[in-house]
Amino acid sequence: MNNLTYTVRELSFGYGQSDILNGLNLTFEPGKLHAIVGPNGSGKSTLLDIMAGHRTPTSGTVLINETAVEDHTPSQLAQLTAMVPQEFNFNFPFTVVDAVLMGRHPHIPRFSRPSNDDATIVKSAMKTMDIINLADRPLSELSGGEKQRTVVARALAQTTPGLLLDEPTSSMDIRHALAAMTELRRLAHAANHTIIVVLHDLNLAAAFCDTMVILKNGRLHTQGTAAETLTTETLEDVFGVHAQITEKTDSSGLVITYDSKETT
Repeated sequence: MNNLTYTVRELSFGYGQSDILNGLNLTFEPGKLHAIVGPNGSGKSTLLDIMAGHRTPTSGTVLINETAVEDHTPSQLAQLTAMVPQEFNFNFPFTVVDAVLMGRHPHIPRFSRPSNDDATIVKSAMKTMDIINLADRPLSELSGGEKQRTVVARALAQTTPGLLLDEPTSSMDIRHALAAMTELRRLAHAANHTIIVVLHDLNLAAAFCDTMVILKNGRLHTQGTAAETLTTETLEDVFGVHAQITEKTDSSGLVITYDSKETT
């Protein structure tokens, strides 16, 4: 399957009387890099978990093309969607290359060894995330940013048409964050993948993402392009901050400047 569309229909999720998501209707189409943004507790991570099949909604559904997520087997899902979680733990003494190779497991027949093609894909993903020099390093010896680059490389090695990433650049330095976002945008535009990334850095989202979904209190506040959604009014209403929105001189995006002295 080359083209993949995620459709969120009347999606709600909660614990007891506490609603985390409420009545979401969204469509994420291939060929675009989609951002999901919103304040802490707005339901961003929960939405990705449901889309990946890791949680079951209270009501509503998520479709991958025309089939509900829960109607796919784990093996099928692993070949359709790769997930980069916000938090990750490695409970075994893996090396970096071992961890990235895990991304190939959905494509390797049971009891078979990785092929030369698998090795090539793993090496390419490691090169993209600048961890080739860390290949034999135990994960326990890595910095937070190096671990995060390893997890992103593992997802890239999975070569799925859908890619869900929850704050994938939060621990990276700016050089590696820009490289990661550049690769995600390339995969969306050149390979027609459907890539959804949760970000807190609105400037990074505005610079790279084609569409923005802004959540507030588990509900859709607004969606559209960065220019359509990232307005001073929206930032004040959703995030409680005052900001100036400036269009870049080459019209390639927006720059958000925050007033640190004034918050609502």
